[in-house]
Amino acid sequence: MGFSVATGGKETVRSEPNVVPLCDVLLVLLIIFMIVTPLIQKGVDVRLPNAQFTTNMPEDPDVILAIKKDARDPKGFLLYVNQDKVTLETLQNALEEAFLTVTDKKLYLKADQELEYGIFAEFIWDIIRSAGIESVGIITEKKTEKID
Repeated sequence: MGFSVATGGKETVRSEPNVVPLCDVLLVLLIIFMIVTPLIQKGVDVRLPNAQFTTNMPEDPDVILAIKKDARDPKGFLLYVNQDKVTLETLQNALEEAFLTVTDKKLYLKADQELEYGIFAEFIWDIIRSAGIESVGIITEKKTEKID
């Protein structure tokens, strides 16, 4: 915005930026990011089981195997290795590839609470062991209510 200023009989033009619209835009962007950031979800959307006694897992685990219940699938579940969809036939290769560059051979299992344990024991456990994985951590939600 330009305007003239009288100084000792001479008029000079001073130019100053108007920062009010810039501040308005920045505040709107800040509000948008504050609302959207908690909604961003990492990984596959799985309904996790609840557990009373849990430990903290690393912020960014190297390899996550997600098992999601899906009634439309013939087996009744879908498999994801680090958000990449795999089948039972390609699971071992996908796990071996995921652990090529990882020093800690720990797999984090993110299984839907609606799945039966038999599915995991029958189909997946042998594949995990044959891929050379020595340690498996189960991801759960912290239970908020106590059981009597």
